[in-house]
Amino acid sequence: MHSLFKRMVLLCCFCPLLSAAQQKEQYHAPVFEDKDRLQRMEALFPVVAQLYASYAEKNHFPGYAFGIMLDGKLVYKGSGGYIDLENKIPATTTAMFRIASMSKSFTAMAILQLRDQGKLQLDDPVSKYIPGIHDQQLTSDAPVITIRHLLTHSAGFPEDNPWGDRQLADTREALLQLIKKGISFSNVPGVAYEYSNLGFASLGYIIEKVTGKPYSEYIAEHIWKPLNMSQATYEYSRVPAAQLAHGYRWIDGHWKTEALLHDGIYGAMGGMITSIESFSKYVALHQQAWPPRNDAEQGPLKRSSIREMHQPWRFSGLNAQFTYPDGKKCPVVSAYGYGLRWSRDCEGRTIIEHSGGLPGFGSNWKILPEYGLGVILFANVTYASTSAINLQVLDTLIRAAKLKPASLPPSDILKERQAVLLKLLPSWDGAASSGIFAENFFADYLIDALKKEAKEVFEKAGTIIRVGEVMPENQLRGSFTLYGTSTNILVSFTLTPEHPALIQEYHLRNIAR
Repeated sequence: MHSLFKRMVLLCCFCPLLSAAQQKEQYHAPVFEDKDRLQRMEALFPVVAQLYASYAEKNHFPGYAFGIMLDGKLVYKGSGGYIDLENKIPATTTAMFRIASMSKSFTAMAILQLRDQGKLQLDDPVSKYIPGIHDQQLTSDAPVITIRHLLTHSAGFPEDNPWGDRQLADTREALLQLIKKGISFSNVPGVAYEYSNLGFASLGYIIEKVTGKPYSEYIAEHIWKPLNMSQATYEYSRVPAAQLAHGYRWIDGHWKTEALLHDGIYGAMGGMITSIESFSKYVALHQQAWPPRNDAEQGPLKRSSIREMHQPWRFSGLNAQFTYPDGKKCPVVSAYGYGLRWSRDCEGRTIIEHSGGLPGFGSNWKILPEYGLGVILFANVTYASTSAINLQVLDTLIRAAKLKPASLPPSDILKERQAVLLKLLPSWDGAASSGIFAENFFADYLIDALKKEAKEVFEKAGTIIRVGEVMPENQLRGSFTLYGTSTNILVSFTLTPEHPALIQEYHLRNIAR
C-alpha cells in the first residue's frame, strides 16, 4: 500500500505567491467530456419537431417557429402553420414575431452596458432620472426606488400584465404624466417580487435620459448591430409584409385577428419583433457567457455582466409540487435576475429563461448553462403557452440523448494537495512539517485522533488498488476515492483563501465499493 503512494508524483508543497497572470493560467474552465452529444441529439430532432407540431395543433397556434441551441449555435430549427391566415403566408424561421416580455432582457442589457461605462449605477435613485417619482412611497419608512428595484421587479409596483399589455404605443410624455400623477403601490420597495411592466417602461425612459436617444435606437445600435441581428425591430410597420407575423386570438372555434400596436415607451417591456434566426444570435451571446474563462471578450456586454443578469437577485417562488412531463415530481425554486428568470430544480438543473405574452402572441426561451443547451419558441396566438413545451423538449433531449453537464477539471492546487495527502496517509508521519495544512488544522484535528481514524479506515478498506482523481466542487474544495479490496475510502478536503491555499478542513470515511 505504501509503495503505491510513493509512486505518486509529489509536487511542491511550498508554492510561491502567485501573480494574477499565474492564477489565470492555473484556472481550468469546465468542459464537456462527451464529444458525441450533438450526434445523439440529432437523432432526436424528428421527435422534437413532432412534439412542437402536436402541441401547436392542440393549443390552436396559427403559426409557430422554434430553434434548438447548443454551445452557442443554432443546431436545429423548424416552423409550422401561418403567420398571416388571410394571405396564407407560411411561418418560417425568418418570420418576425412580436416576442413580448422576452424584450425585457434587452432593456436590462442596455442598462448594464451603461453601468459598465460608468454612466449610471444600479443603486441610483430612479428620481435622479424621473423626478416625478420623488417622495412617492407607500409608507414613511420606505426606501427610495432604485434602478436595481426596477430590474428585479421589486419596486413595489403592482403586477400589471393585462393593463400593461395595452400600453405599448404610449408616449414617453404619457409615462411621465402617469408617474407625476401618482403611482399606486402594492408593496414597499425591496421586500417582494411583483412583475411590473411599468418598471421596465421606466427603465426604457432612463436609457433615453442617459443616452439622449430613444431606447429602441440605443438597443439597435449597441446590441442588435454587434450581434448582426438584422431581423429585429420594435415597429411592426417596418417589417416586410411577407415576414410579419400577425397575431390572433382563438374564440369559439375561430381565430380573431388582434390589432398590432405601434412602438412606444412601453416597448421597452415587451415590444420587440424578431425572428428565430436573429434571436438565436442573442441566445448564443448568453450561452457563450458560460463558463467563466480567460478568453478575450467579444460580445456587446462583458461576460461577467451577462452572468450577473442570470443570478437569482429576487426570490419569486417555490413550487414543491412541480411535475415534469414524464410525471416525475420535482420541486423547483425560482427567482428573478435582471430581465430574466432563474430556476433550479430538484436535480440541480439551472434554467435561465423568459416568456412573453401579448394579445396575439406568446413566446419563450430557455438555456441551461451547465448543459450548453437552449430552446426558443415563438407563436402567434394570444398568450400562447410556450414554456411547458420548451421544458418538455429540453427534458426529452437531456434524458433521451443522455446529456451530461460540463465537468469542472480539478485545479492545480487541489491536485497538489491530493498528492501530498497521499504521501502522508495513513501514518500521518511528517504531517506537521509538510507545509500543506492551515494554522487551524491541528487545533481542530488532533494528530492522535487523525492517526487512529486513518488506521481504522484503511484496515477496513483492505489493500488499496487504485487512487481516483480529485473530483472538484470548486477551485478550492474537492474529494477523491481510494479503491480498496474490501471497501473504498472517500477523502474530502477544503482549502483556505490564502496563497498558497492550505488545507483547513478534511474528512475521511469508508464508502461501499
